[in-house]
Amino acid sequence: MSIQVKFFASLKETLNIDDHDIKSAATVGEVWDITTNNTERPNNVLVAINLEYAQFESTVKDGDEVAFFPPVTGG
Repeated sequence: MSIQVKFFASLKETLNIDDHDIKSAATVGEVWDITTNNTERPNNVLVAINLEYAQFESTVKDGDEVAFFPPVTGG
């Protein structure tokens, strides 16, 4: 099993985490915990599985891409 994990924008800089693959996880929350070494989750983090919005409780499977990013604003 392999799950590709990506962090974007200020979240990537704040956590100082590069994109990488992990071997296994059952949920997005587990992916977060594994890749951030159990760092507390910010309230406003958005997540996507294979380019579709998801929740931390969403399940992941082999080959998925999980992306974490801060809220997007415009003006």
